[in-house]
Amino acid sequence: MEAKRTKESLVINTDQVMINDLNNYNTLFGGVLMKKLDNNATLSARRHARVKECVTASTDSIDFLHPIHQTDSVCVESFVSYTGNKSMEIFCKVIAEDMITGHRRMAATAFLTFVALDENKKAIKVPAVIPETEEEKFLYQSGEERAKTRRIRREHSAQLTEIIKLEKPWEEGEDHHVEVSQFG
Repeated sequence: MEAKRTKESLVINTDQVMINDLNNYNTLFGGVLMKKLDNNATLSARRHARVKECVTASTDSIDFLHPIHQTDSVCVESFVSYTGNKSMEIFCKVIAEDMITGHRRMAATAFLTFVALDENKKAIKVPAVIPETEEEKFLYQSGEERAKTRRIRREHSAQLTEIIKLEKPWEEGEDHHVEVSQFG
């Protein structure tokens, strides 16, 4: 399988911030941004693997650095920054631009992991990535450390799911009295 240059998976999407995207602080809802990140990252993963379907294996981190306002545009750039055998790490950066002043700032960064699937929904091998720019090389060189962290987190999640209760509290035989108060 032939390796691919990082820039081959680059996806850039710029949107305006609409009033219904704002929270009660008049800044972009984090969840709205998370959806934009996942959409962009999916396209980068599919572009790299050249398959019909890639699924999000994990949202590894999202660092919200600066709020995004209604007067801003929001630009999400994503690309495959590191690959394992069957997984792709996608790096996303979010640039907010004040449309009045032209001032640009890094609003967020994120790492998501995707897996490419075949027609039977089985994970398949993905091409390696070839970093070229300083930014791409930095992300690639630090990728193995992030991959180790993901493996540790996955192991912990597996252990946690073994001990998490699935029963509803009222099914455990305990008497649960719910007190209802009236305000007025």
